[in-house]
Amino acid sequence: MTSTPRTAQTVFAQLTRDRDLADIDREIMRAFERLLDGRPEITDGSLKVVNIAAEAGVSRASYYRSPVAAAIKEILEAPDLKRPEVDDLKAEVTRLRKEMRELRREKAEEVRELKDMVATYANQIQVLALRNVELEADSEALRAHIAGTPGNVSPLR
Repeated sequence: MTSTPRTAQTVFAQLTRDRDLADIDREIMRAFERLLDGRPEITDGSLKVVNIAAEAGVSRASYYRSPVAAAIKEILEAPDLKRPEVDDLKAEVTRLRKEMRELRREKAEEVRELKDMVATYANQIQVLALRNVELEADSEALRAHIAGTPGNVSPLR
Protein backbone atom coordinates (compact mmCIF):
# COMPACT_ATOMS: atom_id res chain seq x y z
CA MET A 1 0.00 0.00 0.00
CA THR A 2 2.92 2.34 -0.50
CA SER A 3 1.75 4.35 -3.49
CA THR A 4 -1.98 3.60 -3.24
CA PRO A 5 -3.97 6.85 -3.10
CA ARG A 6 -4.99 8.01 0.35
CA THR A 7 -8.67 7.64 -0.54
CA ALA A 8 -8.28 3.90 -1.18
CA GLN A 9 -6.43 3.41 2.10
CA THR A 10 -9.06 5.38 3.98
CA VAL A 11 -12.02 3.61 2.40
CA PHE A 12 -10.49 0.16 2.89
CA ALA A 13 -9.55 0.96 6.51
CA GLN A 14 -13.11 2.10 7.21
CA LEU A 15 -14.50 -1.04 5.55
CA THR A 16 -12.18 -3.26 7.59
CA ARG A 17 -13.25 -1.54 10.84
CA ASP A 18 -16.96 -1.71 10.06
CA ARG A 19 -17.14 -5.31 8.83
CA ASP A 20 -15.58 -8.67 9.39
CA LEU A 21 -14.13 -9.31 5.92
CA ALA A 22 -13.65 -12.74 4.41
CA ASP A 23 -10.42 -13.86 2.77
CA ILE A 24 -12.01 -13.28 -0.66
CA ASP A 25 -12.74 -9.66 0.28
CA ARG A 26 -9.16 -9.11 1.43
CA GLU A 27 -7.85 -10.69 -1.77
CA ILE A 28 -10.05 -8.37 -3.84
CA MET A 29 -8.65 -5.38 -1.93
CA ARG A 30 -5.06 -6.54 -2.51
CA ALA A 31 -5.75 -7.13 -6.21
CA PHE A 32 -7.28 -3.67 -6.56
CA GLU A 33 -4.30 -2.07 -4.81
CA ARG A 34 -1.89 -3.94 -7.13
CA LEU A 35 -3.78 -2.61 -10.14
CA LEU A 36 -3.79 0.92 -8.71
CA ASP A 37 -0.05 0.71 -8.09
CA GLY A 38 0.52 -0.51 -11.65
CA ARG A 39 1.77 -3.93 -10.53
CA PRO A 40 -0.61 -6.41 -12.19
CA GLU A 41 0.33 -10.06 -11.92
CA ILE A 42 -2.20 -11.61 -14.29
CA THR A 43 -4.00 -8.96 -16.33
CA ASP A 44 -3.04 -6.02 -18.55
CA GLY A 45 -3.35 -3.67 -15.60
CA SER A 46 -6.42 -1.65 -16.52
CA LEU A 47 -8.94 -0.91 -13.78
CA LYS A 48 -11.88 -3.02 -14.88
CA VAL A 49 -14.03 -5.38 -12.86
CA VAL A 50 -12.93 -8.35 -14.91
CA ASN A 51 -9.27 -7.52 -14.21
CA ILE A 52 -9.84 -6.98 -10.49
CA ALA A 53 -11.64 -10.32 -10.26
CA ALA A 54 -8.93 -12.09 -12.27
CA GLU A 55 -6.14 -10.57 -10.16
CA ALA A 56 -8.00 -11.65 -7.00
CA GLY A 57 -8.69 -15.12 -8.37
CA VAL A 58 -12.44 -14.82 -7.92
CA SER A 59 -15.42 -14.77 -10.26
CA ARG A 60 -17.11 -11.53 -11.21
CA ALA A 61 -20.21 -12.69 -9.34
CA SER A 62 -18.12 -13.10 -6.16
CA TYR A 63 -16.64 -9.67 -6.74
CA TYR A 64 -20.07 -8.05 -7.03
CA ARG A 65 -21.34 -9.86 -3.90
CA SER A 66 -18.38 -8.58 -1.90
CA PRO A 67 -18.78 -5.42 0.18
CA VAL A 68 -15.41 -4.39 -1.27
CA ALA A 69 -17.09 -3.82 -4.68
CA ALA A 70 -19.02 -0.82 -3.34
CA ALA A 71 -15.86 0.53 -1.70
CA ILE A 72 -13.93 0.16 -4.97
CA LYS A 73 -16.71 1.95 -6.82
CA GLU A 74 -16.48 4.80 -4.31
CA ILE A 75 -12.71 4.96 -4.75
CA LEU A 76 -12.94 4.98 -8.55
CA GLU A 77 -15.45 7.84 -8.46
CA ALA A 78 -13.00 10.02 -6.50
CA PRO A 79 -11.89 12.91 -8.74
CA ASP A 80 -8.27 12.88 -7.50
CA LEU A 81 -7.72 9.18 -8.18
CA LYS A 82 -4.41 8.51 -9.88
CA ARG A 83 -5.05 5.95 -12.59
CA PRO A 84 -2.42 3.35 -13.41
CA GLU A 85 -0.18 3.97 -16.37
CA VAL A 86 -1.99 1.36 -18.47
CA ASP A 87 -5.24 3.32 -18.36
CA ASP A 88 -3.38 6.52 -19.21
CA LEU A 89 -1.71 4.81 -22.15
CA LYS A 90 -5.00 3.37 -23.39
CA ALA A 91 -6.56 6.83 -23.21
CA GLU A 92 -3.60 8.21 -25.16
CA VAL A 93 -3.96 5.47 -27.79
CA THR A 94 -7.66 6.29 -28.14
CA ARG A 95 -6.86 10.00 -28.52
CA LEU A 96 -4.15 9.28 -31.10
CA ARG A 97 -6.43 6.97 -33.08
CA LYS A 98 -9.09 9.69 -33.18
CA GLU A 99 -6.46 12.20 -34.31
CA MET A 100 -5.23 9.75 -36.97
CA ARG A 101 -8.78 9.28 -38.30
CA GLU A 102 -9.18 13.06 -38.51
CA LEU A 103 -5.86 13.42 -40.34
CA ARG A 104 -6.81 10.65 -42.77
CA ARG A 105 -10.14 12.36 -43.42
CA GLU A 106 -8.40 15.66 -44.08
CA LYS A 107 -5.87 13.95 -46.35
CA ALA A 108 -8.63 12.21 -48.32
CA GLU A 109 -10.44 15.53 -48.73
CA GLU A 110 -7.23 17.19 -49.94
CA VAL A 111 -6.58 14.35 -52.41
CA ARG A 112 -10.14 14.72 -53.76
CA GLU A 113 -9.61 18.46 -54.24
CA LEU A 114 -6.28 17.87 -55.99
CA LYS A 115 -7.81 15.25 -58.29
CA ASP A 116 -10.60 17.68 -59.19
CA MET A 117 -7.99 20.36 -59.90
CA VAL A 118 -5.98 17.98 -62.10
CA ALA A 119 -9.13 17.06 -64.04
CA THR A 120 -9.93 20.76 -64.56
CA TYR A 121 -6.40 21.47 -65.77
CA ALA A 122 -6.49 18.46 -68.10
CA ASN A 123 -9.75 19.72 -69.63
CA GLN A 124 -8.25 23.20 -70.10
CA ILE A 125 -5.14 21.73 -71.72
CA GLN A 126 -7.30 19.69 -74.09
CA VAL A 127 -9.34 22.77 -75.05
CA LEU A 128 -6.14 24.77 -75.65
CA ALA A 129 -4.59 21.95 -77.70
CA LEU A 130 -7.70 21.75 -79.93
CA ARG A 131 -7.71 25.52 -80.33
CA ASN A 132 -4.01 25.42 -81.22
CA VAL A 133 -4.73 22.84 -83.95
CA GLU A 134 -7.50 25.09 -85.33
CA LEU A 135 -5.19 28.11 -85.37
CA GLU A 136 -2.44 26.16 -87.11
CA ALA A 137 -4.95 24.99 -89.75
CA ASP A 138 -6.14 28.60 -90.25
CA SER A 139 -2.54 29.76 -90.52
CA GLU A 140 -1.77 27.11 -93.18
CA ALA A 141 -4.90 28.05 -95.09
CA LEU A 142 -3.88 31.74 -95.05
CA ARG A 143 -0.33 30.90 -96.18
CA ALA A 144 -1.71 28.80 -99.02
CA HIS A 145 -4.06 31.59 -100.01
CA ILE A 146 -1.23 34.11 -99.96
CA ALA A 147 1.00 31.86 -102.01
CA GLY A 148 -1.75 31.23 -104.60
CA THR A 149 -2.77 34.84 -105.24
CA PRO A 150 0.13 36.93 -106.41
CA GLY A 151 -0.69 40.56 -106.94
CA ASN A 152 -3.23 41.38 -104.31
CA VAL A 153 -1.12 40.43 -101.33
CA SER A 154 2.61 40.11 -101.24
CA PRO A 155 4.46 38.33 -98.45
CA LEU A 156 6.72 40.43 -96.28
CA ARG A 157 10.23 39.20 -95.89
